[in-house]
Amino acid sequence: MANSNSAVSASHDAAGATPQPGGHVLVDALLAHGAELAFGVPGESYLAVLDGFHARRDRLRFVICRQEGGAAVMAEAYGKLTGQPGLAFCTRGPGATNASIGVHTAYQDSTPMILFIGQVGGDFADREAFQEIDYRRMFGQMAKWVAQIDRAERIPEYIARAYQTATSGRPGPVVLALPEDMLSQPAAVPQLAHYQRVMSWPGEADLARLAGMLAAAERPFVIAGGSGWTPQACQDLQRFAERFRLPVGCAFRFQDLFDSRHASYAGDVGIGINPALAERIRAADLVLAIGPRLGEMTTGGYTLLAAPRPAQTLIHVHAGAEELGSVYQADLMVQASMPAIAARLARLDAPAAPRWQAWTAAAHADYEAYVEPRPYAGPGVDLAAMVRTLDAVLPADAVVTNGAGNYASWLHRYFRYRPFAGGGRGQLAPTSGAMGYGVPAAVGAKIAFPGRTVVALAGDGCFLMNGQELATAMQYGAAIIVIVVNNGMYGTIRMHQEREYPGHVSGTELHNPDFAALARAYGARGAVVTRNEEFEPALREALAAPVASLIEIRIDPEQITPRTTLQAIRAQALAARGGS
Repeated sequence: MANSNSAVSASHDAAGATPQPGGHVLVDALLAHGAELAFGVPGESYLAVLDGFHARRDRLRFVICRQEGGAAVMAEAYGKLTGQPGLAFCTRGPGATNASIGVHTAYQDSTPMILFIGQVGGDFADREAFQEIDYRRMFGQMAKWVAQIDRAERIPEYIARAYQTATSGRPGPVVLALPEDMLSQPAAVPQLAHYQRVMSWPGEADLARLAGMLAAAERPFVIAGGSGWTPQACQDLQRFAERFRLPVGCAFRFQDLFDSRHASYAGDVGIGINPALAERIRAADLVLAIGPRLGEMTTGGYTLLAAPRPAQTLIHVHAGAEELGSVYQADLMVQASMPAIAARLARLDAPAAPRWQAWTAAAHADYEAYVEPRPYAGPGVDLAAMVRTLDAVLPADAVVTNGAGNYASWLHRYFRYRPFAGGGRGQLAPTSGAMGYGVPAAVGAKIAFPGRTVVALAGDGCFLMNGQELATAMQYGAAIIVIVVNNGMYGTIRMHQEREYPGHVSGTELHNPDFAALARAYGARGAVVTRNEEFEPALREALAAPVASLIEIRIDPEQITPRTTLQAIRAQALAARGGS
C-alpha cells in the first residue's frame, strides 16, 4: 500500500523536464502521490495512459478487470483498506456508467477514490459524439469534485487537487475526465509534491463542553463510525472507552472500528439491530457520535435518534463541516478528524468510578446474549453456525467482505471483528447497499494485501452481479475465498414482498448455475456444502489452497433472517389483513 508520509521527489525546473505525452505525465503524477495500484478496464479513449502504465510497469501496477463496476469497487475497497485514494480507470459512455456504482458507494461510504474516464477529443466535443457524456452533470451529485483536464501541462495540478479533495474533510470520490487528444499532447512539466492529509482538530472550548456534558450524563452511549480512522485512532477510542467505562456501538458496517470482544462493546447499530440495544440508545440521555453521518441505517430510519432534534443530548463529531447540522441539530457539533478527536478523548480526565458502569456492563451482556446462536432445526446449513465457524477459524487479520442481501445479517450479528489487526480495515461492506460488492472488493483487497486472508460472503443474486471478477483473481494469483449463500431467490426483496403482498411471489425467484462448477471453469476451486459438518473442512481446505476458492452453501429458503422465517412473515402479514 502507499505510504502517505512519503514525499516523492520531482523535477523543480520545467525547462529541464523531458516532453512526453499527457498520458505519461498523468502516470508520473500518480506516482508522485505514492500510487502503487490502479484498477480498470481498457478503452481506446485512454490508450496514452495505458502506454504510460506500460512504461512504468515496475512501479505502478495496472490491474485488468472484467467490468468497470468491478474495477470501481476494487478501487473503493482499496480506499477503505488503506485510507489512500483508490484509483480506477474506465472508458467513456458505457464504461463510465458501469463504474458509477463504485463512485456512488464511495460517496455514501465516505471513501477516498479517484475515477479517471477517457473522454472524446476536444475536436468532437459537444456533438453527442460516440459515447460522449457530460460527466460534470452525470456525477455531480455523487462525487466531491468532477472536472475535465483539457491541457496536458495542467495534469499535475489537477491530480494534486484530486488527491487533496478525496482525502480532506469528509473523504469521498473525485471524477476526472481525460479528453483523448489531451492525453496525446506533449508536455514538459514538473511534478508536484506528495499530497498532505489535512486534519481538523477540536478546539479547547469544544472539548471542555464535551467533558462537561459527559460528566452530567447518567446513561451515555458512544456510536463510532465513518471513515478516516487509523490504527492509533481506534486504540485511542478504546482507551477512552476503557477509562470512562463507556458503552460503544459501531455504526452500520463499521464494526471493525472497535474490538467486539471488549467489555465496553454493545453491538452494531444498523440493520437488524439487537432490540435491547435499540431500546438502550432510545433510553440514553447522551449520545456521543464519533465519525458517522448518522444516516438512515444507523439511526433505524431516524427513529433511534429523532430528526432533526433528538430526545437525547447529542454530541456529533465529524470531519466534514458540511455534514454537521445537515440532518441533526446536535447540542454540540465538533468538526474534527478521527485521529485528532480520538487522541484528545483518550487524554481527558476520567472519573474514578463512573456512575454508568452498570449501564455499560448491561449493554455488553445484552450483546453477548444476542450473539449466541438460536437453535436451528431446519434443513440445509445453519448460517449462524457457519458464521461462528468463520469467526473461530479465520486469523485475526482477515478481511471479510460482503455486498447487499439478507445473508449479510448473519455476518453482522455473529462475526467478531478486531480493529486494524492487519494494518488496514477488516470489514469491507457498502453502506450504500450495493449488490455485487463482495467479490471485487475481495479481489482488490487480496491484490493490495497478498499476505492477508480475504473472504467474500455473497448471496446467489449478489455473486452473479460481479462474479466474473473471479477471472481477475485468477489472473493475478489472488487466492480469495468466496462463500456463496444459495437460496434460489433475491431474499431481501422476497422478505419485503411477503410483508407487503403475502403469497404474491413475483420477480424474486432465481434459476442458478452450479456455482462450484462455475468456479472450476475459471480455474478456481469449487465445493458444495449442504450440511453443517461439511463447512469447516471445506473452509480449511480453501484456506490452504494456493488459488481462489468458492464454497457454495445451500440453505433452506425459509431461513430468511436470524430471527424469523418466510412462513412466519407471511402468516403475520395475512393475520394483519384479517387472513385474506
